[in-house]
Amino acid sequence: MIRILLVDDHAVVRSGLAMLLGAKADMEVVGEAADGEEAIKKAELLVPDVVLMDLSMPHGKDGLSTTAELKKRLPDIAVLILTMHDDEEYLFRAIHLGASGYLLKSSPHEEMISAIRHVAAGDAYLHPTATKRLMGEYLDKLKHGSDHGTYESLSEREKEILAKVAQGYTNKDIAEQLVISVKTVESHKSNLMDKLNLKTRPDLVKFAMKKGLLNFEA
Repeated sequence: MIRILLVDDHAVVRSGLAMLLGAKADMEVVGEAADGEEAIKKAELLVPDVVLMDLSMPHGKDGLSTTAELKKRLPDIAVLILTMHDDEEYLFRAIHLGASGYLLKSSPHEEMISAIRHVAAGDAYLHPTATKRLMGEYLDKLKHGSDHGTYESLSEREKEILAKVAQGYTNKDIAEQLVISVKTVESHKSNLMDKLNLKTRPDLVKFAMKKGLLNFEA
């Protein structure tokens, strides 16, 4: 029996998933959570086999930060992301943080059932578009070398913010220049540093110098 914890801020979505999964002979929904904090508490109490995790939860922890904390506290639990975001930034970040799978809410029910069984068995599961993107990144690294491939894995916005941070601009300065929020700048900065495996600002500046980014004009 695969024991499942549902995490989604919409009660109607949780109810529908519970009915669908509960009808399967090898699956049991053991709990539900509406946000990240509740998910962590329920997971520690119930220790499910699979956590079906939404990414966008407006209150408290989102799906990514919740996934990271769950994998630290309960590393044997499989986290399957179920989201509407068909976006490579979310995909790469989720996998980096330890998610076992990434599936779109628009996927057929049969695919979701299959994905749950795969991750419960210790395998990984990605929807076809995600698999293609990860393979593309891997092949690019083989073609250009690991360092260049890592840089090329950044989105154009992340590359732009990388250069500006290295040039000494504050998050507020960058937000004003790019007409985005400071929170968005911080999110992009965190993502790019994770992708490049950089820990400090000096590390970021050294990387930017190596790439010649400090020669760019603001």
